Amino acid sequence: MDILAYTLKWLELVLRWGHVLFAILWVGNSFLFNYLDNKLNKNIVSNDVDAEGYLMHSGYYYKLSRLKKSPPTDYINRLVIFKWQSYLTFITGILLLIIIYYYNSGILMVDKRVLEITPLNAILISAASLIISWFVYDFLCKSKLINNNIIFSLIIFILLVIISFVLTKIFGSKFAFLSVGLIIGTNMFGNVFTVIIPNQMNIINSSKKNEKFDTSLSLAAKQRSIHNNYSTFLVLFIMLSGHYSFIIYNKYNWLVLCLVGIISVAARHYFNLRGRNIHRLYILISSIVALIVLAVLLLIFKN
Repeated sequence: MDILAYTLKWLELVLRWGHVLFAILWVGNSFLFNYLDNKLNKNIVSNDVDAEGYLMHSGYYYKLSRLKKSPPTDYINRLVIFKWQSYLTFITGILLLIIIYYYNSGILMVDKRVLEITPLNAILISAASLIISWFVYDFLCKSKLINNNIIFSLIIFILLVIISFVLTKIFGSKFAFLSVGLIIGTNMFGNVFTVIIPNQMNIINSSKKNEKFDTSLSLAAKQRSIHNNYSTFLVLFIMLSGHYSFIIYNKYNWLVLCLVGIISVAARHYFNLRGRNIHRLYILISSIVALIVLAVLLLIFKN
């Protein structure tokens, strides 16, 4: 093995290790904060506190308060802002994409049985899909459609179907699956990098100047955070998709991916509702039954 190949193997190892580690931290933060927002007691009469609750960890009680106003300046300067988990997940993911797939695009991306394209065109299509998908999603989030959850969700699902189908007609099955995950993951990172963190910094800067911060910034950031929260299960499914070839190479792989998307969002919705003490067990049971039915259908209509 030459030195370049050996170096790339070690680089891939470190990047994969870091990618999984940072993704765990990012997902953990997302789940924790959304869960806390749902569980905090909001029936509070206070000029300063919007909601509060208590946690137990490692033998200690922790009191959590969600404030209506800015904390003291001393605390503002010591705020913990969770952003690097997202940034590093995205950076390591893109680097893995480059050194594994783009570097070996003629083998890992192009499948002449699907479509005869050059490796360079395959890379350009892949990069363009990430950029265009982000701008389309961001445009929808900033449009009036965002005010109607049903219509917005339906449009997002239709786009998922279109993207999944088109990519399976351009790339090899494994990379097509991965590409859908890359698009969703890029959108999740974009939410953090262009909306959540900038909005938080605007709020912090207002607090430092003793100015009343714009609550719409909080609402917009929270909205994007919820989108990320609902996307997580599907992204994790796609991250592990290399281990289940019976799905990747199925004739209807794009449809299976979209159906798993619906099932995963339903399961995530159950847990989000449960965090608000709204128990809809039938949602979770329905998602489990739907997954079983999907498995049976794949067995019946296997290639």
